[in-house]
Amino acid sequence: MDAIIQSFITFFQDKLPAEVTIFLISLMPVLELRGGLIAAKLLNVSLLPAFGICFLGNILPIPFILLFIRKLFALMKNTKTFKPLIEKLEKHSAKNSEKVNKYGAWGLLLLVAIPLPGTGGWTGALVSALMELPIRKSFPIIAVGVLIAGIIVASLSYGLLGALGV
Repeated sequence: MDAIIQSFITFFQDKLPAEVTIFLISLMPVLELRGGLIAAKLLNVSLLPAFGICFLGNILPIPFILLFIRKLFALMKNTKTFKPLIEKLEKHSAKNSEKVNKYGAWGLLLLVAIPLPGTGGWTGALVSALMELPIRKSFPIIAVGVLIAGIIVASLSYGLLGALGV
């Protein structure tokens, strides 16, 4: 992930302000807020503005995923090019949905909040949409999960744990 973040920083460095760069990184699946905060630290963006920008960038696509991903997947599965990718994403989501089925809202929260590969807001929204969970229920849980992931990553990347003596 670090190499991908560094590539984006290098590409956008002279073209866009650091704040726009971290916003764009936070919008992207896989990187999300976690990648945005790491990039923000590398670009010397102060923690509080960086956190707000990255949170907004990560949350912005979530309602669209929740509302439209099933219809988009159905269309894409009808194409030879995208069918294998969609089936792979659905399989990955089905595996994650077991946790959500078992633990309910806590499972969805943990799926989003723990900053590991294959987790995050995009994955949580995809699992929620494919499980047909109500948006009114899943969106706030995903938002809180993104917030928790942000606190964890900010603590690590900005050295807050070290400053607290932990």
